[in-house]
Amino acid sequence: MRAGLSQTARLGQELKINPRLYQAMDMLYMPLLDLQTHLKTELEMNPFLELDEEMEELERDDEPADDETTEESDSAEGEETGAEDSELGDEPDLDGPDDALPSDEPLEATADDEPDWDALLDDSYEKENGTSEPAQETYDPFERVAGAGQSLLDSLRDQLEYLNLKPRQRVIADEVLGNLDEDGFLNATSDEIVASLNATIRTAAEAMDRDTDDLPYYTIAEADAAITLVQGLEPAGVAARDLRECLLLQIKALGHEHTLAARLVREYFDELAAHRWGDLAKRLGVTPQEVQAASDEIAKLNPKPTGAESSGRTDYITPDFVVEKVAGEYLVFINDANLPRVRVSKIYQEMARDKKKFDAEQKEFVAGKLNAAQWLVSAIEQRRQTMLKVMTFIVERQHEFFQKGVQFLKPLTLREVADAIGMHESTISRVTNDKYAQTPRGVLPLKYFFSSGLSTVDGDDVSARGIKATIESMIKAEDVFNPLTDQAIVERLESEGIQIARRTVAKYRDQLGVRSARMRKRV
Repeated sequence: MRAGLSQTARLGQELKINPRLYQAMDMLYMPLLDLQTHLKTELEMNPFLELDEEMEELERDDEPADDETTEESDSAEGEETGAEDSELGDEPDLDGPDDALPSDEPLEATADDEPDWDALLDDSYEKENGTSEPAQETYDPFERVAGAGQSLLDSLRDQLEYLNLKPRQRVIADEVLGNLDEDGFLNATSDEIVASLNATIRTAAEAMDRDTDDLPYYTIAEADAAITLVQGLEPAGVAARDLRECLLLQIKALGHEHTLAARLVREYFDELAAHRWGDLAKRLGVTPQEVQAASDEIAKLNPKPTGAESSGRTDYITPDFVVEKVAGEYLVFINDANLPRVRVSKIYQEMARDKKKFDAEQKEFVAGKLNAAQWLVSAIEQRRQTMLKVMTFIVERQHEFFQKGVQFLKPLTLREVADAIGMHESTISRVTNDKYAQTPRGVLPLKYFFSSGLSTVDGDDVSARGIKATIESMIKAEDVFNPLTDQAIVERLESEGIQIARRTVAKYRDQLGVRSARMRKRV
């Protein structure tokens, strides 16, 4: 057989995804803040995009001066917006073929009401004699901004600075700090700390061609002293090697070293964890009530004393939706007031029409940027309509939840929403991922409204999250001297028409962080 090159014709089908479809899916997936950053980037990169400032100026000019008129107009416009959002037409699926992409037709500009910035920025006031003076600032704006907080290691190192330690002590104390985990527990033994430091000393000496026999190596005693030193810092319990030592350090800091609680932790920690009040009472010669009272004091201690302080990060949530009750109905609004309102620049459009000014390469660039700008404006509006359709359906389905509470939350899946609004399940997943809604019941993630369910004897469905809330309320109202067992909870739920297995109750109880009946029982 002779090797060579040849050409053949072949007929076949291939599935290709338009790059714009990828971008549309990414935009649908983006939370509000990410979309805001994306639009600002597009404004910088595409000359055919510009801020729609005219609409903002028209809104300010159209605002009435009277406050009552403003409130009435805002309320009326909010009702119209809610009505329009609840009657949305079918939109193409973003996961579909290329013809499901947003069209290049121009969109009607829409904008929400904004406050009268001219009035808000007026920094003067008029005295009785008619003169004007600048208004005085009544508060420091920086007081309202939460700081990032100080990390655990930074706090501990700052405390070491005030102890006036010798350089040798400071080095081994820093080595102890370096072996703390995020909860403040010490993850190394004295031997390991000494071995690590001495290895560093030996390596440095070898690099300097010095004799390694007479080096000032650290000892176990110095490591133990450094650990004790760090354990005396705040918060109490830091540098403990296990939970028992952590609790004992906190008891010592409170000055309760000679109490029954200290003895229980020191000598009977395993029996204490198992809640064997009767056995402990016999061994210690006290009543079970005294043992349980001491246990209650121990329960007030923090098993992770530095867990809350080790994180210097504060997370803020910006809701993507706002659900408000207006005239007895729950209306859905997109919280996009801070999004840049973009449009296709008319000036650049006029320039692009005169194709004689451009060569072939410039024509390709101009056409690409113009099409991208038109498509982006259309994609933003389609994203908004898609999100409104999904959230509107969720609100209609979970109407009883908004009215009565979590016990009336209905089971809901992504498939149900997709079938109801005629979109793909993956599209619904992108809409609900990492997005939040501000509702009369609080700021909730959209995933909160989705859960599996159980059937009742009447044929209705009950959400698993609603059942958990019912179980939690039962346990809160139980007799602490005769707590409800899992089987008793099953029987109570069956009396309410909910069929559930005992192991399911146990699973839900564990997810709620509730202990078993024997561990909850009081004596």
